[in-house]
Formats: sequence, structure tokens, C-alpha cells
Amino acid sequence: MAFRARHLLGIDHLAPPEILAILDLAERYVELNRRTEKRSDALAGLTQINMFFEASTRTQASFEIAGKRLGADVMNMSVAQSSVKKGETLIDTALTLNAMHPDLLVVRHGASGAVNLLAEKVNCAVLNAGDGRHEHPTQALLDALTIRRAKGKLQRLTVAICGDIAHSRVARSNILLLGKMENRIRLVGPPTLMPTRVGEFGVEVFEDMKEGLEGADVVMMLRLQKERMDGGFIPSEREYFHRYGLDAEKLAAAKEDAIVMHPGPMNRGVEIDGTLADDINRSVIQDQVEMGVAVRMAAMDLLARNLRAERGRAAAGVMV
Repeated sequence: MAFRARHLLGIDHLAPPEILAILDLAERYVELNRRTEKRSDALAGLTQINMFFEASTRTQASFEIAGKRLGADVMNMSVAQSSVKKGETLIDTALTLNAMHPDLLVVRHGASGAVNLLAEKVNCAVLNAGDGRHEHPTQALLDALTIRRAKGKLQRLTVAICGDIAHSRVARSNILLLGKMENRIRLVGPPTLMPTRVGEFGVEVFEDMKEGLEGADVVMMLRLQKERMDGGFIPSEREYFHRYGLDAEKLAAAKEDAIVMHPGPMNRGVEIDGTLADDINRSVIQDQVEMGVAVRMAAMDLLARNLRAERGRAAAGVMV
């Protein structure tokens, strides 16, 4: 297997063969998840802790289902009721968790780099479920699997990522992954929602929606990250939808078989027209949710294999 990582902290450190290793294994888990019996013993005997410092529905539920289907003992840590709220530092939390000897730690945190810091302090495998504006690797991987299944390939496609690029860790991870897989990436949105030095990303930038969508194979809409905004980035939601919300008229500029994506949760009538979001002929949004469970199962399976191999080598060394 081409996957050798100890943690899954971001897309930036993954080589294309590692990305494909996750996607290929995820394909097998898609089939498992569609059976009546959805159980595997890949994580049997292992403990998975989900620690979400930010609220989440889709990602946390997806990781929980993934772990349970793989046979892990899964614990969801309620940060709102934890010692973090009493002033405990992130490092103290990491040391406390490490003393419990977990095997897999899934972390979402509002600060960029927080998950990397935790990974340095624990002996288990750590998966980044989103950190600040930095990365959301499993979202990019599930998006990649969705694209590959819908288009039959993951190379040399034109992908338009539209909306709030500046505040989106989903956008960053997708830019990294799609770039590694040799795709043409377009960023579409108002200048106020574009990152600084966006030209260094190796992408094309468009302010006009129809121009950005011209001939696109994939149209990926993003949620307005209102919780990360501290100023007037858009004049109004109504004006934003008029200029940057995806509807049938704007989508007509893309290829006839272009697929529509959104990481969720959606603001219908702001980022995307509700009718278009529900159009089974164009929208793959529900497919993204399904692929999320399979991708997270694959990622945890591969990390667990590496963890067991590492512990096996350590035990052999002690015995010698």
C-alpha cells in the first residue's frame, strides 16, 4: 500500500499515490456501506476519540459512523462540558487524552495549526477534521472521490470553486488536492472573499461568475463562513445571490454534463438555488455525504495499519 503517513493532518503532505490509495480503498467501503451488513473488523480492539472544539453535524456523525462500522470503540468528547471550558490548555488536554491510550484521535478546532500541535503531543494517529482556515483534508478527499465516480477520472478537469474562498479550509484543501492531480482550477468570487496573494496558488481567478464557469466540468460552491467574518465582506445576502449564487442561468455557462457540489451546510437562496441543489441530474451533494463515510473509513483503516505496524516494530525491538 502506498500510504505511509502516521497522521492525516492535511493534503499538503500527501503525494498523489497516497491520495489514490485512500480513494481506492474508499471505493471498497462504498460497496460495504451499501450492504445490509455494514460491519468490518479493521479497527477491532482500537479506541477512537472524536474531539470537536467547533460545532459539527455532518463531519462528526460521519466519523462516528465510520469508526463504528470498522469495529472501533468510539467516544465523542463534549468539549462544551470538558475541562477546556475551565481553562485547561490544549497541550494539557492532549496529555490527558494520551494517558488514556487512544489509538485514533479525530480533532476539529477553530485555530489553524491546533491539530498539528496535538499530533506532536500524543502517541496515537491524529486525523484533522478541520482546523481554522487551514485545512479540511477528508472533505477534499471525499470531494475527489465524488468527482472521480461522477466523471470517471480525477485528472485534467476544469474545476470552478466559487464563493467564500478566503475563509474556507475546504477550498484550500481542494486547491491542494486538485492541483496535485493535474486539474485546472478556477476561483470565482468577489475580491473581498479572495485570499491575499491568491495568484501564488497556481489558479485562475475570476470576479464574474459566468466567465469563471465557462466550460467547467465541476462547479463547487462554498458556504459563506459568517462565523469567521469580522467585517462587511458582502453588501447583502440578496445581492450576493444575484451575483454569485448558483442558479440555472449561471450554470448554463458550464459544460452540459457539469456536476454541482457543496460541502454543506447549504444556505439555500444565498449560495445556491434550492431547486438546483436538489436536481439529481446535476447535483452530487448527497453523493458527497455518502462518500464522506467511505473516505473516513479508508483513512482510519490505513492509519490503523501503520499504527499497528509501528507498534509491532517497537515491540520487536524491545524483545531483541
